[in-house]
Amino acid sequence: MALPAKKAHYTFADYLTWGEHERMELLDGEAVMMAPPSRIHQEILTELTRQLANFLEGKPCKVYPAPFGVRLFENDGDAPEDVNTVVEPDISVVCSHSKLDEYGCKGAPDLIIEILSPSTARHDRLVKLGQYQRAAVREYWIVSPAERTVQVFLLEGRSLLPHEVYGDTGVAKVNVLDGCFIELEKVFSE
Repeated sequence: MALPAKKAHYTFADYLTWGEHERMELLDGEAVMMAPPSRIHQEILTELTRQLANFLEGKPCKVYPAPFGVRLFENDGDAPEDVNTVVEPDISVVCSHSKLDEYGCKGAPDLIIEILSPSTARHDRLVKLGQYQRAAVREYWIVSPAERTVQVFLLEGRSLLPHEVYGDTGVAKVNVLDGCFIELEKVFSE
């Protein structure tokens, strides 16, 4: 299904009417189209998801790869018409089952990972970082396939601050998951 007629302000109610194959996000009521990811992007996403899922087996936290809708600022009692921000992070880790519903996640996940592509790098580094900070995401990773790096931001007070930058070897610590480490050589295997 195509987008409805151009509107000045979209909501989650509009988002629910779009087809499953429409790759769109809503940022403060603005519809943002998303380009299809590259093969390398998908390989990195798959490996990160695999390692996180293996670690989380039998634990209360769950990992969700894209497409998975996250309504960052939705509150209990909000109607779909009241919600104007829906993002689809590459990977979301949610530790509170009460945030999950049939549409995805209501509120901030504990960990969000975005994998950069040439068309999204600026957006992920600036716009989404600001949105995730405003929503109080506890940990945010920006993975750069081109640079073969993982940049980790941690929530301190009300700010997501740079914490660590990892190269393509060794292990990266997942700070919000006690005892979880990601083997980067497997993530950047190509």
